[in-house]
Amino acid sequence: MHNRSIRQLITTTALVVPLLLTGAAHAQDRVVTYRSWSPIVDTTAKMIDAFEASHPGIKVESSIFNYTDYIVDLQARSASDALADIVGLEPGALTQQYRESLLPLQDCAVQSWGDNWQEQFFPLAIDQARLGNPEGDENFYGLPVLTQTINLWYTIPIFEEAGVEPPTTFDEMIEVAKVFNDLGLAPLMHGAGDGWQRRDIFMQIIHNVAPGLIYEAEVGDASFTDAPFVEAMTFWKRLFDENIVQPGALGVSAYPGTIEAIEGGRAAMFPMGAWWQQQAANANPSPLSQGLSGFAPFKFPDVTGSGAPPADLLGGIDVMIGITKNAQDVDAACEVLADWISGDGAQALINTFNDLPAFIGLEPEEFETDNQREVWRLFTEEWLPTVKFARQLRNPAVKQGLEDALAAVAAGESTPAEGMQIVQDAWQSTL
Repeated sequence: MHNRSIRQLITTTALVVPLLLTGAAHAQDRVVTYRSWSPIVDTTAKMIDAFEASHPGIKVESSIFNYTDYIVDLQARSASDALADIVGLEPGALTQQYRESLLPLQDCAVQSWGDNWQEQFFPLAIDQARLGNPEGDENFYGLPVLTQTINLWYTIPIFEEAGVEPPTTFDEMIEVAKVFNDLGLAPLMHGAGDGWQRRDIFMQIIHNVAPGLIYEAEVGDASFTDAPFVEAMTFWKRLFDENIVQPGALGVSAYPGTIEAIEGGRAAMFPMGAWWQQQAANANPSPLSQGLSGFAPFKFPDVTGSGAPPADLLGGIDVMIGITKNAQDVDAACEVLADWISGDGAQALINTFNDLPAFIGLEPEEFETDNQREVWRLFTEEWLPTVKFARQLRNPAVKQGLEDALAAVAAGESTPAEGMQIVQDAWQSTL
């Protein structure tokens, strides 16, 4: 063989061997699949990038849906035994619905943070993680990633130009709604086509009228047809009758239905939670969302006539992550879960202001405006520590019944009393 041919052979071999080795290395990557509605696509991508940079050899494949589509996807995959390795969960009804498909996570938690791991989370995150577990079942079927408060927001320049303040009572809410209706603006831009947002508003009202009563009804110690529930449902109906909520709200979803109007400055108020901060982290934020300069949170106005909102806010866990029994590599899934709660992925998440951390000590690395910093301080130092009531219900049937009843009452198809009977019937069906 000519020397030239030998040199070519050596050169070719030198090129091929590393390629083969690289291919073999990629073939050995451990893959973890994730399906959820949260965090949003761009944020999840940042979390994956941060995780993979510090965990070579593990790859994460994600599929992120809007909430409604995710619930359908979860049902379909559960029915066909095709759940992803890790899944997004809410505490209470959603976790309990799929509990039999989920692994207990205490061992993962101890492995990640030590025997005293619970002390490193905000108390409300630990308290709510097991919401709805059967009596005597102390397992954690999901670990909290993000927490939140549920509240209202107002558009700062709209209120300034109208010369009004955020309402603190229901009567004040009616009055400012008249001002904004006259200006051609939505007083309270509500995606009432979404059951979760209907439920969020009602939960704030019922905890004002009768704090904690709804949880007593869930376990049979009160009836959903009791007077306080009917009163709360009556206030819900008045949001529509008094033109506080924009016309056609029942035909609009929160995402993406209300977003354009809110970001475009056509909504004076809107019901979201601490997660609204993430609008500032979009690739091309609107002028109002730039540095969160145009929005500020406030508590749902008092409906009882006492003159002030209740001290205890509604909120708790935004999203948990569970590891399913379908997971092929439980250790790798645990590494992803732990990193997204307290590691590099978690920092990437919190930097987007997606919501509030469940793990104590995390905060964004940068604030663009004083308002953005103040909103974060308000949430984490004043509001989050006062959250007492869980946003979620423990019973899937009651949750669905309440969402259906709220739609029927808002549409005028049921009276408030009939609406609460729908909820009581849903509860009764589970006995």
